[in-house]
Amino acid sequence: MQQGTNIEAIFNRHMKTVYKLCYSYLGNAADAEDATQQVFMKLVDKPRAFSGEEHERAWLIVCAQNLCKDVLKSAARTRRAEMPTDVADPSQRAETDETLEAVLALPDVYRECIYLYYYEGYSTADIAAMCGAPPSTVRNRLADARKMLKTALGGEQA
Repeated sequence: MQQGTNIEAIFNRHMKTVYKLCYSYLGNAADAEDATQQVFMKLVDKPRAFSGEEHERAWLIVCAQNLCKDVLKSAARTRRAEMPTDVADPSQRAETDETLEAVLALPDVYRECIYLYYYEGYSTADIAAMCGAPPSTVRNRLADARKMLKTALGGEQA
């Protein structure tokens, strides 16, 4: 099997997952596209042998998480100025998903657990292995995140 074909197949299988994860961290399409490209370029630069599709997916998710965390910490991103509001055309704005916005507003550790558990279907044990946390911590983070989302989405009256 040719290496190029192998990387192309991996890209085709996992590109959407990597992009969605990057978007959940970075919050905009342009940065998510750049991060997705960088993740797959790591495979081009240093090809790896995977034991199966789940191993590929797990490696790509961890790689994407680490890359996005680095992007969020970078000095260039923190110095970036916001676009003036008078430039944007509000009539062109796409409808937003209230639940997605609430998930994106969660602190990193909670957003990461929610994404991997609900969007990617990983078990708490798998998430624990990827995040380097005990399974009980992952379960607690999921419970805390659910409470935060319930409050943010108006499911709990004060």
